[in-house]
Amino acid sequence: MAKEAAGRARPGRAPAPAGRRARPRQAEVARLAGVSQATVSLVLSGRDLATGRPISAETRAKVLDAAHSLGYVPDPAASRLAAARNNLLGVFSFTATFPTDVRHSYYPFLVGVEQEAAAQGYDLVLFTGSSTGGAGAGGGALSRVRLADGCLFLGRHAPADELRRLVADDFPVVHVGRRDEPEGLAWVGADYVSASREVVAALAGLGHRRVLLVREDDDAPASTDRERGFLDGLADSGLPAGSDAVYRSGDPRHDLTAERVRAWVAEGVTAFVAEETDTGAAWRALRAAVDAAGLDCPGEVSLALLGSPPADLADEPAPMGFDIPRPALGAEAVRLLASRIAGGPAEGTLVACAFRPGATAGPPPSPRTPHPSS
Repeated sequence: MAKEAAGRARPGRAPAPAGRRARPRQAEVARLAGVSQATVSLVLSGRDLATGRPISAETRAKVLDAAHSLGYVPDPAASRLAAARNNLLGVFSFTATFPTDVRHSYYPFLVGVEQEAAAQGYDLVLFTGSSTGGAGAGGGALSRVRLADGCLFLGRHAPADELRRLVADDFPVVHVGRRDEPEGLAWVGADYVSASREVVAALAGLGHRRVLLVREDDDAPASTDRERGFLDGLADSGLPAGSDAVYRSGDPRHDLTAERVRAWVAEGVTAFVAEETDTGAAWRALRAAVDAAGLDCPGEVSLALLGSPPADLADEPAPMGFDIPRPALGAEAVRLLASRIAGGPAEGTLVACAFRPGATAGPPPSPRTPHPSS
């Protein structure tokens, strides 16, 4: 009978399968080190350092030596439950299709996000509610992001009401791209204002006196920042910076015509600047209209792009403009989100863009001298 009892598993602990040693527990580490189990938990989790109650170096060494000798490995599920976290970061995109195609302008953001998330010890969850129609995905889609410890948001048009609700609930949120609202939302964005101002300064330095911006007709912060930098650059260079210097169009692919471009050139415009968007619509329309007008670039007109060209146009001559550090922005967004999850403040961070001289801009054409017989 005693032999039979000795062979039974102790209550509350299942027997280890034959040939496999049971996972050591913190209680066993505590007995071997001669300390309390609470001390073992603090040392192995590093929480003594985080809470300002450091364990002595001697005690820490005893615990670590005991854990090593026993082959102790923390149970990841138990660790996550103890921390009330899943070690998961969400990524939600307000675009018609989630940007997993390497040619998508948002894809480089995800490269930086993935690399930094791995460095921070997080796994990623990609939320695809955006496939139902971008910002129209609504609160049902956004509520699912609470499965993660925090979430990054990508896209020009995120629903402010739903973001405001997440922020009000103190759920860690970071938007990739500068946003004015909701108040308390953390964001990481490119410094489009300074970069756009630099492009205009370069055109003015080449001698251009009339420059026109082509942009889409929406009020996304990325568009308004580019326009602000463009107009600041004109003013800094002493160039006309009124409403005639900006062309807004609902769909520049259709109403930006060769005739309109010729008319602008006849009025003295010698350089055109387009904003970059996720579709590249403004840049595509401007290039098509200039080509249809039969104008040589950069001999007769100069072109510049406030951003990088779409991936399918990357083989063409690089336009003057600037490069957005997308992987760096993605990585910075993850660092900020990890800080928010740890209780850090909701901040806004701007990252500088790199000027690109390109091959589409040159000095304006010399004014034609009237023929003596005319």
